[in-house]
Amino acid sequence: MVKILMRLCSLLSIYNPISAATKLAFLFTLVVLVSAITVPNANAWDGDAEKGAEIFKSTCATCHVMGTDMTGPNLEGATSRVPKGDWIYNWVRNAPGVIKSGDEYAVELRSNWPTEMSSNPQLSDEDIDNVLAYIDAWEPPKIVGGGESNPYIEGNVHPVDNSESNGLMTVIAILIILLFVAASVKLSLKKINAELRDGGKPEESSVVDGFLRWMAGNKRWVALCVLIAVAVLARAAWFGLLYVNVNQGYEPEQPIWFSHQIHAGKNGINCVYCHSGAEKSKTAGIPSANVCMNCHKAIKTGTFTKDQEIPKIYAALDYDVEKDEYGDNPKPIKWIRIHNLPDLAYFNHSQHVIVGEIKCQECHGPVEEMHVMRQESMLTMGWCIDCHRNTEVKMEGNEYYTDLHKNLTEKYPGEKITVDKMGGIDCARCHY
Repeated sequence: MVKILMRLCSLLSIYNPISAATKLAFLFTLVVLVSAITVPNANAWDGDAEKGAEIFKSTCATCHVMGTDMTGPNLEGATSRVPKGDWIYNWVRNAPGVIKSGDEYAVELRSNWPTEMSSNPQLSDEDIDNVLAYIDAWEPPKIVGGGESNPYIEGNVHPVDNSESNGLMTVIAILIILLFVAASVKLSLKKINAELRDGGKPEESSVVDGFLRWMAGNKRWVALCVLIAVAVLARAAWFGLLYVNVNQGYEPEQPIWFSHQIHAGKNGINCVYCHSGAEKSKTAGIPSANVCMNCHKAIKTGTFTKDQEIPKIYAALDYDVEKDEYGDNPKPIKWIRIHNLPDLAYFNHSQHVIVGEIKCQECHGPVEEMHVMRQESMLTMGWCIDCHRNTEVKMEGNEYYTDLHKNLTEKYPGEKITVDKMGGIDCARCHY
């Protein structure tokens, strides 16, 4: 590095005319400047934020929520508060040991947060760097709206992708326009050619007349174009009818803004705590407002909605917060249904959740990541059949399948036993 800087000095005509002391001072200054630029800050975390998010969710989210205090403190901006050097690695791996050592900052944390942080010796330096990178990169969700309207987290819309059909129609429209342009150019060229040849003019006619004459003289091309147009329109009609009432991406605004990400994701509430019917009956069920009150008698402020939405639950139950009393005039909450199978199709939640051991996310998508609930899957017959053809039946340790397992393994030796092999695609299974 010094040789390079000295060479730089000579090129700049600084090396020769100045004294040795001046040269050294100049070189020292350059070294300091280069070091300041190239050497990273001790607390600049260069980890992978995406991997850090996964580690945070599996390890840290039990006690910490980004953006708000929970069992542990809010970690937003935490990287700028912790002491520099290896302190954070020692704290994550052995927080009780750091506290016992008398570390001032650790003792302060313990005094403010009596719940002792658990040790995580399984996390490597790289894992911790990834988590810190995630914390640095995290930004509070932006809320659009407020006041009397339901707040809405920006960037949560997942519209249905119609790009393929829209692109095809765009190409057809462009071809039609080009065809008319070509006909107009051809007519103009004919006029110019006639004027140049003998000074005469062709018969006055419009673009439409020229196009009709072209059609009369090119019947085979016209027939081919008509067949292509009929095929395209038939395909569009087929898919238009095929996806009638297929509401993938449907994301309605509910009467009370509710975040599954906060409840199922950040706070780790099991789905069946609210949707208890999923394990016991055909339908998962809409939780009653009394289930909400199990927590919101004490929690009166929402993470994002503050005091805008939770009072709507109190109003529906005619609950007086000050007196801690229920009145005689409760009103139903008019939730908007999102997932809705046609009446001709039978689906049983308990059969899939308990017997089939299917996770909720298989059909409903990553609910724990959704602020606004949406229909993630298509829920068409073809979608269900594909699932039954590809999903292996979990028979081991399941008494429901004891005899059936033996018969199927004998019938399909060495093969994966999927739902379709036990009648899962028979019409009468879902339609009767």
